[in-house]
Amino acid sequence: MDIYEAIKYMRLKSEQGDTFSVSFMTYSYERDKSEGVAKIEHAKILKSSTTEHNRFADYMINLRDVDTNERKSCWILLLLEVDGQDIELT
Repeated sequence: MDIYEAIKYMRLKSEQGDTFSVSFMTYSYERDKSEGVAKIEHAKILKSSTTEHNRFADYMINLRDVDTNERKSCWILLLLEVDGQDIELT
C-alpha cells in the first residue's frame, strides 16, 4: 500500500474505534538520532492539537499506543508497515 492509502486506512480504523499495528523508523530532529524501528501493536491516530505547535506537524502522525496509553509521533515518510502491509513510497 502506498503512504496515502496507509494514512487513510489508519484514520478510518481509528474513527471506527478499531486499532491497527504500525511500525516505523524512529528519528528525533532535535537530537539528530534514531532509536531504530518502533512497533506499536495496537495504535490509534490522534488528532493534532491546535494548542500544540510543531513546525513539522504536516510531516508527522500522532499516535496513541492503546496498550500503554502512551502518545507517540512518527514522521510520515518513515512509516514501514501498517497491519502487516509494507508501505511503498511512490
